Amino acid sequence: MSNQKEKIIQNVRKKALEYDKFSGCSQSVLLSIQEELGLKDLEAFKAATVFGGGVAKSGETCGALVGALMALGLVIGREKIEATEVYRKAFEPAREIQKRFKDELKKQFQFKGDLKTTLCKELQENIYGRSFNLYDEKDYQAFLDAGGHSDVGCPKVCAVAAQVAAEKIFEIKK
Repeated sequence: MSNQKEKIIQNVRKKALEYDKFSGCSQSVLLSIQEELGLKDLEAFKAATVFGGGVAKSGETCGALVGALMALGLVIGREKIEATEVYRKAFEPAREIQKRFKDELKKQFQFKGDLKTTLCKELQENIYGRSFNLYDEKDYQAFLDAGGHSDVGCPKVCAVAAQVAAEKIFEIKK
């Protein structure tokens, strides 16, 4: 990988990590990629608002991964509903991002076992030793006290998601 691409990927990681300190993992990842790769789309950024905390703070699919996949969609997504071939071809790179995301999380967080899913609550259990109900005030505070928005918590998950998405987008564009 060229030095310029490596620098951009590092900037994507850094921005995603910093942006998540404002909350909104999906938007943090998407915005960092949009800015560094010139994929500005305010409507997509706004749409990503509700995916934080595992889709509407429910602990389901990781919002950071959703933001990464939204960025991929801006690059390879179909523009017309009838474009079924474009739709079908988008799944292979999306699955690669999902797999790389899990592998990279395991490596960077030094998880003992493989991640079975990309559920926010499973990631929380691996990172913090338990999952949190982000709607419950006391549990949300416990999440913050455990480092939820620190450099070694969810912002780091955002950095990983942004990194793997940017790497894949560079591969696609070459």
